[in-house]
Amino acid sequence: MALRVNIMDIQTTGAGPRTSAQLWNSQKTGVPASHALAEEDADRMKNFKNSIFNVAKNKGIDPAVIAAIISRETRAGNVLPSSGWNEGGVAFGIMQVARCNSPKGGKDSEEHITQAAGILIDFINSMNKSWPPALQYKGGIAAYNCGPGAVTSQDMDQNTEGGDYANDVVARAQWYKHHGY
Repeated sequence: MALRVNIMDIQTTGAGPRTSAQLWNSQKTGVPASHALAEEDADRMKNFKNSIFNVAKNKGIDPAVIAAIISRETRAGNVLPSSGWNEGGVAFGIMQVARCNSPKGGKDSEEHITQAAGILIDFINSMNKSWPPALQYKGGIAAYNCGPGAVTSQDMDQNTEGGDYANDVVARAQWYKHHGY
């Protein structure tokens, strides 16, 4: 079980320039860009909603955070090859579980989401205990992308993809929270 933190209480700067560039013909950046990206993925996310809620209940984690990671990692499956493996074959499924974790289940199965949520929870629980709970939670989200050894300061995104992973995921999760997750 993960720390009990209200995702709405975590401060975030949202998507950085590289992530914001995924929005075609838009000048949005930061939290508005993260929200727009989450909204673009909302219809596809419905395909996973029941599994997300089942896993969230069983694992004790916010379903909005699971949805946000699915949105960030694969745009709710939209950019996931039919094989389920990313380019280079190092991560699998809608939540991009690393090969070293021996991915379980089908690429968008509840088993896959369960495994990924468990990995996320382990990362959240491994963060520096001297940090406030909200930063431990955000650090765990960063670690989901770059590994816990790369989250060495409260500047969690210094080693994440795009330099904005945790901030973008938190902002997307806040959008999903406002929209039924």
